[in-house]
Amino acid sequence: MCRECRCSITMSADLRQRDGRKMSKPSAGAPASLSTRILLVDDHDIVREGLMALLSRTDGMTVVGSAVTGEEAVLAARRLEPDVIVMDLVLPTLNGLDATRRILSEWPLTHIIALSGCHTSEHVHRALRAGARGYVTKTSAGSDLVAAVKAVIAGEVYISAGIMPVTVEALGNRSGSTRACEHLSERESAVLRLLVAGLSSTQIALKLSVSPKSVDTYRHRLMVKLGVANRAELIRVAVEYELISV
Repeated sequence: MCRECRCSITMSADLRQRDGRKMSKPSAGAPASLSTRILLVDDHDIVREGLMALLSRTDGMTVVGSAVTGEEAVLAARRLEPDVIVMDLVLPTLNGLDATRRILSEWPLTHIIALSGCHTSEHVHRALRAGARGYVTKTSAGSDLVAAVKAVIAGEVYISAGIMPVTVEALGNRSGSTRACEHLSERESAVLRLLVAGLSSTQIALKLSVSPKSVDTYRHRLMVKLGVANRAELIRVAVEYELISV
């Protein structure tokens, strides 16, 4: 189902709707919008401005807002109720995967397109597992993003060209480390980010208003969850799985 290294996997409406989750309701008597409403989420001004210019000049697409952090993305999604969110995966305060999960827990019919600098199928698997319906690399965003928006609105999954073909079956073949990365608590993620920044347990404790012993406990939990033995490996995993901004 992949042609010229681009996968478009048709998803039924039933698959896109998640049981037990809240759904937005259109206002009674409101006409259907003729324009796709898009929220842009990226912490780099030049990237946001470039994507905004690209989408704003495309017929049938309207950029209704932007955000620079994962937390801002969640709040903007609640306020604006966009049809499509273009979500950078590496964001301050809350990474793009966690922001995606939060948004979809409230608005499950929102179409989220992951935006990333990584080109591996493993990163695509993680984004799709989080609920993204598209995956566009930053190097190809200029040529791919408009097509990605049209594809996800049509109920398809869009993957940028140049990435190893992704199949539904392949989504189950993920490593234990990847699954563990997706289940870090916010406090564990905060400790990991500060560890990678070079702070000591005492410095981290002061920043997070906890005891140094608690920081050591969080560090131990991180090492167990991610299957690593030392700080150097924690840094490697954090960068590899986009758990922090670097």
